[in-house]
Amino acid sequence: MSNQPTIHRFPSMADLVTRLRTDLDEKRFVLLYAYNGTGKTRLSMAFKEAGKNDDARDTLYFNAYTEDLFTWDNDLNNDSQRVMRLNKASRFFSGMQELEMENRIRPLLQRYADFDFAIDYDDWTVTFVREVKEGDTSQTIEHIKVSRGEENIFVWCFFLAVAQLAVDEQEAYRWVKYIYIDDPISSLDDNNAIAVASHLAQLLSDKNNKIKVVLSSHHTLFFNVMWNELTQTRKAQPYFLSIDAATGEYTLRYTGATPFFHHVALLKDLRDAADLGQLYTYHFNMLRGILEKAASFHGFNNFSACIKQDDDDPEGVVHARLINVLSHGNYSLFEPMEMLEENKQYFKKILKDFMNNYRFNPDLFPEQTV
Repeated sequence: MSNQPTIHRFPSMADLVTRLRTDLDEKRFVLLYAYNGTGKTRLSMAFKEAGKNDDARDTLYFNAYTEDLFTWDNDLNNDSQRVMRLNKASRFFSGMQELEMENRIRPLLQRYADFDFAIDYDDWTVTFVREVKEGDTSQTIEHIKVSRGEENIFVWCFFLAVAQLAVDEQEAYRWVKYIYIDDPISSLDDNNAIAVASHLAQLLSDKNNKIKVVLSSHHTLFFNVMWNELTQTRKAQPYFLSIDAATGEYTLRYTGATPFFHHVALLKDLRDAADLGQLYTYHFNMLRGILEKAASFHGFNNFSACIKQDDDDPEGVVHARLINVLSHGNYSLFEPMEMLEENKQYFKKILKDFMNNYRFNPDLFPEQTV
């Protein structure tokens, strides 16, 4: 039996959306790992749009657009009454006052933050407060400006409270058939990433939850925690999502019923590109990422330790410097620039030596017949 990963190709984002919705006919969850620049946010919006019919819709989503529903008014004139404004025109805030959102959000927020908040339903604003200890006493500071990370946590907890209402089939959110979550933890450290993922998995895998879920992320740790939590239900479909920069074609790759090591799928992409000679400048960025992860895993301080040292370059300085220079260019996935022939040869050598030094499953990387 072949161990080759199954690859599904889609010429357009609309075709990809159709596939995701088809998968959710059979599965409760679809998990997508994808690098930044792949189009995850655009995919979440395309998925949402596919479920709209006149004024009806079926998808509650969290992405960069959700975060934009919350904006700061920093009181530039007086610099004292700083508040966060809510976009009341969005259905995201449906029936908020009647639902006592503070009491739903606060227990979630207390998991991750040390500040409190209050919602003004007349002005559609949120004010934040923090208690600061000074010796044996404490002082409550009002109208504080929370950090960007704390702001993201608050918005995320707000979304979780809304998602719980949808799971509970509260009247204002009974239209929700799907929840689509894209990169919820861009500003969290690893400890909070694990906590957020575990809590989210607990909410979504509730046996009473009838809502189907798509989750996309570029955060490796977060994705792997979600994988381990949700695939135990046997109702989750995990994929590595990528895009061919030259053709605009999307691919979904399933790498087997094991923890999802996305670097193997990425390495396969690089090997295929090298074998076909279709190498672009951004491939150096991808190769550097793999080398850095390998170096970290093996306890080295620098990715250069994973570059083979030749007799005429015993410290591997030349190739390391080459990768440093070529991986720091402003290379766009959507405006690909082909490598110079000389750089292609350097790239192929570095990649081949790396794969020879660090053994990978040969079934995934069969020898090419020329």
